[in-house]
Amino acid sequence: MRSLGACLCLTIVLTGCAGRPQPVPTPVPARHHVPVILVHGIDDGPGSMRPLHDRLLAAGFAHVEAVDLRPNNGDVSLVELAAQVDGMARDVVRRTGSPRVDVVGFSMGALVARTWLQKLRGCEHTRRYVSISGPHHGTLTAFGRLNTGAAEMRPGSALLRELSTSDRVCPGTEVHAFYTPLDLMIVPATSSELPGARHRTFPVALHPWMITDPRVLDAVEETLAAP
Repeated sequence: MRSLGACLCLTIVLTGCAGRPQPVPTPVPARHHVPVILVHGIDDGPGSMRPLHDRLLAAGFAHVEAVDLRPNNGDVSLVELAAQVDGMARDVVRRTGSPRVDVVGFSMGALVARTWLQKLRGCEHTRRYVSISGPHHGTLTAFGRLNTGAAEMRPGSALLRELSTSDRVCPGTEVHAFYTPLDLMIVPATSSELPGARHRTFPVALHPWMITDPRVLDAVEETLAAP
């Protein structure tokens, strides 16, 4: 059994000197309150978006969450994956009380996010959409995979034709498209351009590096932090 003295010492440690309660540190307020949803690419998961996730949190974004697309290999339609983005967006809006979100998608995830915006009324909930190396006009590499999602990412697919009927992705939503002209996964690289978007190119050597390159991370942070 503990002695009375030990108990008194423990009480003093817990309550502070002379029994006075210790002050509670004031949390640093977040500077950016629009929640951010990150959408990963094919064969990836939320962990692939960790560099961007951590960068935005460190920059003062209050809510940053990465969706976990399942299956992640293109075995189902991108419309089905877009419904998963829709579920997360609605949950984030409900939990945070924010009327709108920002969405950042990479590669297949950029096209999934666009599908959500245009086909599932995601535009109603979105302030800014940033596409990073998305196959918006299709990519020739999609012919190397024989499943539903890959077929939808081929040039001229029914889904891409449907999405391209409008000259803007989302009226009222700010759209940005970042890509590298050196891309060997999105072929041609200009397939990552979007109608009505603000385009930026980065001399990044490999497709996967677009979500780890400091210049791209800087650009995403600056874009989402702008008034």
